[in-house]
Amino acid sequence: MGNQLLQADLLRADPRIAQAKKLLADALQEHQARLTGIQPPRHEFKANYEDEIRLFSAHRGGGLFFPYLGSGLGRGTLVELADGSVKYDMISGIGVHGFGHSDPELMLAGIDAALGDTVMQGNLQQNRESAALATDFITLATLNGGRLRHCFLTTSGATANENALKLLFQKRQPASRLLAFSNCFAGRTLATSQITDRPGNRKGLPTVLPVDYVPYFDFHHPEQSLAKTLVHLREYAARYPGAHAGMVLELIQGEGGYYCAPKEFLLGLCQELRTLEIPIWFDEIQTFGRTTAPFAFQHFGLDDFADVVTVGKLTQVCATLFAEEFVPGPGLVSQTFTGSTSSIYASRNILHRLRMGDFFGEQGRLMRMHCRFADRFEQLHREHPRLISGPWGLGGMVAFTALDGSPAASKRFLLELFDAGVIAFSAGSNPTRIRMLPPFGAITDEEIETVCDIIGRTLMQCSSA
Repeated sequence: MGNQLLQADLLRADPRIAQAKKLLADALQEHQARLTGIQPPRHEFKANYEDEIRLFSAHRGGGLFFPYLGSGLGRGTLVELADGSVKYDMISGIGVHGFGHSDPELMLAGIDAALGDTVMQGNLQQNRESAALATDFITLATLNGGRLRHCFLTTSGATANENALKLLFQKRQPASRLLAFSNCFAGRTLATSQITDRPGNRKGLPTVLPVDYVPYFDFHHPEQSLAKTLVHLREYAARYPGAHAGMVLELIQGEGGYYCAPKEFLLGLCQELRTLEIPIWFDEIQTFGRTTAPFAFQHFGLDDFADVVTVGKLTQVCATLFAEEFVPGPGLVSQTFTGSTSSIYASRNILHRLRMGDFFGEQGRLMRMHCRFADRFEQLHREHPRLISGPWGLGGMVAFTALDGSPAASKRFLLELFDAGVIAFSAGSNPTRIRMLPPFGAITDEEIETVCDIIGRTLMQCSSA
């Protein structure tokens, strides 16, 4: 009998590979240990760094929000920039780097990926790890039941959303319209920019998809909120009978400002959509892995309503999950690339750690982290109500309104905060909100306290400027 292992398995089991991994892990740890806290830019790198920023901005056709070019090394919440500065990263690539910078486990996953035969995997040729990743997604999505039995992998959240649109419209043909929440964000492609409730984002673009917007939960008027939303929904359903392919729901508004709705609001809306026979699509590009459960629809107990679900950002590889009746016809969804081998290995590692770690539940790490931020913000609000106000978001999605909430004041605060050594970002309008997606898999309680101290000092400085 011949050898029972594939040559690929023998390669991965080669003791030289294990030795190389240990050497690399030791080297990483040694250099990470020198990143101990915030550091200012170093003079000897300043001129070249500024030249790189200018050139990159010119090549992109527009300036960068922050003068940020990473060096390629970090340690959890800390990231070193190419000007020698070290900062606390509280936005993590808008939610991509949930386990922080230079995570040792992800580095080792990347080495395993580098041993693979191809850099990219696609619709025609995918390796075993792609099949395993699809199973991982479905397993997490059906922890509490539900009908999500299918998964199509893809390279970006916007493309995952495009695939969701295709599934919905093919299933509901000849439906031509979509329902969405006001202030939602679905992407910047030609189709998803039509859904994103930002007219400026689609300036000059042709209308390719009519979208009808219903109000999201209004925390200023919670008692009337559901009734108001249902009135709008029923009006659209009556005005365009049978014309809606589905409704896309951000259960927690992301770009809209990290506003949250109670379960009763979302449940009532989903029940009405079922009555109207309008399919339900949960957009979890930003919410996945940031509540008390892997999916926000699980956090809110909406498993039975999930027809189509999209995930991304934290997962590295993005995906469209869907029920049996939304299985596409031949040729509807297909891509040359569904993900790089490194992103697939990283995604499997992240999903495994989420499943096995102490992140979820009302007392899980995500909620404990959020409570610590929220408690500090509440304290700041009591002492300086004009400087900071809530709501504070939910779980791994942390937010506040700074100063008067104007775009100019918010941007000034973010730039001052960046110079002080903390990176956050903005979301929403009227007011503009400050949002953070901390690397929850790496941040410590002590780092949360340090970051909150810096936020408080920066708010005071901005208010007196």
